[in-house]
Amino acid sequence: MKQIPTSLLTLIAGVLITLISLWVSQNHHLLPVQASEQAPWVDDFFSVMVGIGTALFIVVQGTILFFTLKYHKPAGDETDGVPIEGNFALEILWTAIPSIIVVGLGIYSVDVYEHMGGISAGSAMAHVHSASTHAHHDPLGTAMAAPIIAEASSETSDAKTSIPTYGLTEGNEDGLNVNVTAMQYAWLFDYPAEGVMPGELHVPIGKKVVLNMKAQDVIHSFWVPQFRIKQDVIPGEQTQLQFVATRLGEYPIVCTELCGAYHGGMRSTVVVHTPEDYEKWVEETKVAQATETNRAVATLSDSEFLAPYAKDFGITADHLAHLHP
Repeated sequence: MKQIPTSLLTLIAGVLITLISLWVSQNHHLLPVQASEQAPWVDDFFSVMVGIGTALFIVVQGTILFFTLKYHKPAGDETDGVPIEGNFALEILWTAIPSIIVVGLGIYSVDVYEHMGGISAGSAMAHVHSASTHAHHDPLGTAMAAPIIAEASSETSDAKTSIPTYGLTEGNEDGLNVNVTAMQYAWLFDYPAEGVMPGELHVPIGKKVVLNMKAQDVIHSFWVPQFRIKQDVIPGEQTQLQFVATRLGEYPIVCTELCGAYHGGMRSTVVVHTPEDYEKWVEETKVAQATETNRAVATLSDSEFLAPYAKDFGITADHLAHLHP
């Protein structure tokens, strides 16, 4: 019987491995649902890596299995194996192929990162408002969270011209700007234009959202798996992250940078609304915050109420302590 040429067997094996790898890359089901415009870019890149990884796995493991079965030591054979010291052409081949794959994936990843806004130069800085601006939108407002957000806002404003920013694109004023403050172990959200500070991130579907982020203590990392976005939040530096939500629902916000003993509990939620529901939520939140503020003011002393605003007027804590009802 005539033996099948090795070249033909290699070609058939290559075709089969390619088909299997392509199928696995498109049917791995390893990622959560896509919920942003950025998600397909990341998923396509991930699928390419899964396809390449599958092909390499089959080639390596298949070669090991083939040689184990074909060249295993026969029973009773105590002789040494054939001395093989190397093959220059083979060395070049298995060095060149991984190098080409790594360079190709690197170029592809840069393209994906650029499409997601990671390389674009940012001409517009974050729209950060000081404590006095928050007071204008919501006078009572900030009585509870103002000391933290005011400090972060003032630091960011002072450093506008010198702090590097990442992930910025032109025209941020056309999107929804949200100031995000990270601290052990919580995410604080401030909507300067709307004048609300909810405990969750709420966004309208189909609209660009720009998160202006600042850390109060240590490095944190803002990650929404369904959006395929992640950005470190760094003390002393302002970072920005942008996305466009494309699917209604609630999605988890996770800190992915070890930030302390309770790092695992540093979670929040992003809620995606229709434009109409988002406007309704803003109005309801304003009413709710006004009610809470009135209750808080009724129980605060003069010094406690004025504390968030004292810095703007050059008043010290000692001055406030001497205030009388």
